[in-house]
Parts: sequence; structure tokens; C-alpha cells
Amino acid sequence: MVKTIQRQDVSNVTAAENLMKKLFVLDTNVIMHDWESFLNFQEHDVAVPITVLEELDKFKKGDEDRNVQARRFLRRIDEFTGDALTESGASLGQGRGCIRIVLAGKLKKKIGDVFLMDTADHRILNAVLRLQEQHPEQKVILVSKDTNLRLKARGLNVTAQDYTTDKIESFEKLYSGNRVISAGSELIDEFYSGSHWVGASEAGVIEAPVANEFFVLRNGSKSTLAMYKEGEKAYQRLDKCSAYGVSPRNAEQTFALQALLDDGLPLVTLAGKAGTGKTLLALAAALERSGVYRQVLLARPIIPLSNRDLGFLPGDIDAKLEPYMQPLYDNLGVIQHQFANTDPRALTIRSMLEKDKLLITPLSYIRGRSLQNVFFIVDEAQNLTPHEIKTIITRAGEGTKVVFTGVIHQIDHPYLDKKSNGLTYLISRMKGQNVFAHITLEKGERSDLAELASNLL
Repeated sequence: MVKTIQRQDVSNVTAAENLMKKLFVLDTNVIMHDWESFLNFQEHDVAVPITVLEELDKFKKGDEDRNVQARRFLRRIDEFTGDALTESGASLGQGRGCIRIVLAGKLKKKIGDVFLMDTADHRILNAVLRLQEQHPEQKVILVSKDTNLRLKARGLNVTAQDYTTDKIESFEKLYSGNRVISAGSELIDEFYSGSHWVGASEAGVIEAPVANEFFVLRNGSKSTLAMYKEGEKAYQRLDKCSAYGVSPRNAEQTFALQALLDDGLPLVTLAGKAGTGKTLLALAAALERSGVYRQVLLARPIIPLSNRDLGFLPGDIDAKLEPYMQPLYDNLGVIQHQFANTDPRALTIRSMLEKDKLLITPLSYIRGRSLQNVFFIVDEAQNLTPHEIKTIITRAGEGTKVVFTGVIHQIDHPYLDKKSNGLTYLISRMKGQNVFAHITLEKGERSDLAELASNLL
């Protein structure tokens, strides 16, 4: 049920009141990134150029996330404002500013002299300049995810900012999920005796552990791997394990496989550079646990080349999607090639593919589904927005495990960066939750050549 919000005309707001407020002008890409962005400017006013509404109109039809974002924004604005949404503005509620539509009209001479073409971006800049003239008592700020548009704005002496509401404060302080700790020899020995559990009070050398955090405890030639269990207030020793013929090659991969095989951890994220084994480990774990889950589902977002739609590519839909899905098939091939054709494990994989129990699909194809008892792997999650991440997780039904993998430094989305992408946002917000585990994999295991190239080039 939609909450009815009292509308009020704010055309009579005094200059003194305006002086305390800023006026934020939203670009289309901000709304496509977060359809509720207009509610995140506290007491300040918000303006939407008519050009933005025209662009949103083009996106309102379709099933992709951007289409849903556009429709939700338009409906929400209508619920808030109704017939009060004019150039004079309509209230966004108690303690908030107002929202208005900007009818910029003919391009100002300043725009025409600087830019040769009449584009949507230039019309948005024109709207900002018009607002500056109309409201000299307010600081007018353009908010855009488009770096180039922000640079153009600054060239016209217009203040421009990125939309930072869902950005993390510091990428360098992002939770890694694992630590290396110098420990006493007696503490390490204790992990190898009895139940292989050590209470938090006995392991005082480890400061401020969080739920499901992993540790390498070292003392000279002695070492052990451990995981902190918040419910038990204790550390559990971890032994190396394998999944569907895939064995971890380092401590980080051991941690990752432990989290992936644990049905008590329904949400796992794996971050790391190319070649660290993120997708391979996730797929191997999914196959290992396939008897527990109704389906293994692998998906990845489609970021078209040069932002062109798939329709520009030749062939039918399967041919268009094949290049985007091939990395997932490559990882599946690595696992399959370990076994002879007659090996029961190879036969199981083929059977799962034929019966759609193992399904590789574009991420957009799962919209609207409720995923019950599914092992769901989302690859290339760094190309998702925080809103898309939230949408995916809220699809998870009873008994579902969701795994996100990605290379945070390798972002193809034009309006995301290492501090604003969905994977980074998810890691920072879920840190310390009992249902969540994260591992950052640093060491590449694809080949010596691949590792050298990753480090030097």
C-alpha cells in the first residue's frame, strides 16, 4: 500500500529559507543508478530537467534493470507530487526540500558558442545555467555519474558532483575477509589438539574479529588456518579440502572453498584479480553441493561493447549472448577435462546441463524469478550497481545460496568505479553478518605468465 504524502506548493518559500538550501540538478544516469536518489538530499531542493524526463521515457519499456528504474522513478514522483510538480516545485515531505521540473527552453548563447551540437547533455547544462540565473540566492549543483559531463559543467563555471550516497568512504580500507597474524607457538599447538576449536578469550592476540573472518596464524615454521565463528565465540581450525576434483593451491583459496561449501553461509563474495580462481572455485563448490540444491545457476551481467545494444551483434539471441557467457563455459570445461568421458562426475555434469539443473544464463534473464533452493553464482559482479545487487539478493528464497565474484579493478560499466560498484558496496555493508563471508584472493594461480602480466603490466 502506497503511503499518501501531503502535497504543498512551495512557490512562496522565502529567499532567507532558500539561502540555507542548495539546489541539486539530477542527470538521467543518477536516476538510472538509483531511482530513489531524489530522496537523498536531505533539506535541499532537487530539480529534474525536462530533458531527463524525455530520456527516461525512452527507457520505460523493457525488462532490464534500467527500464525498471525508469518506471519506478516516474511512478514515485507521481505519487509524491501529482499535479503539484511544476517549475515552482512540490514538497518532498517534512524536513525535506522540494522537487521541480526545469523547462530550459532555447539553448543559451553561452552553450551555443562552446558546443557545436545540440545534445541531451548540453540541454541539461542549459537548464543548470537557467537555474543559476533564476535562483542566485541558492548554490546550484549538477549531480551526474558521467565524468565527461561533470568536466563540461566545470568548464562553464558550474559546480558538478558525482552521486556519492552509495559510495564507500575508502577503498583502501575495504574488508578483505582474511588476516595474517603472528601468534605464539602454544596457541598454534592448541588448534592441533582436542576439538580443533579455540575460544576467543584464549586467542587474545587476534584483535576485533568479525563473524566468519579467516586467519593465518604463524610462528616461525608453524602455522594454522582458522575461521572465527561469532555464534560460538571461538576459532575453528580449517583443513584443506577439495570440491569436484578442484583443490585449493593457497590459503586464500582454502578459505574461499570453506565458505563456498558451508551451507550455513547463504551469502559469499569473492574478489580478486583475474586468475585467482574465483569463478572456478565457486563452480566446483556448486557441483560438489549439487545434491543439496535444486539447481545450479550461473549468471553474469551483459555490458555491451561500447554501450551498444545486443541487437547490433549478428545472429540470433543465442549467438549474440555466446561471447558473454563463454568465460563461464571455460571454467566448466576446466572441471570437466579432469575426468574421462566415462567418469561418473563427467556424466553428472552433462546430465545436469541437459536437464537444466546446471544453467548458464545472462543475469537479466532471472528478473522476476524467485530462486528457491538454488546455488546461484553471479560472475563479474563489479559491473552491477548497489541497487542491482540488492534486487538479486532479495530474489533468494528458502535454501538458496548466493555467490558474487568479481574483479573490482576491472569495471566495464560506464558509471561505476571501485568505490561505487555493487560488489564493493555489498562487502562493506555485509561485513560482520553471521550469514556472510568474504575473501579477497591476491595470488594468481592461472599460470606464471598470467601472474607476471597481472603484476607488471
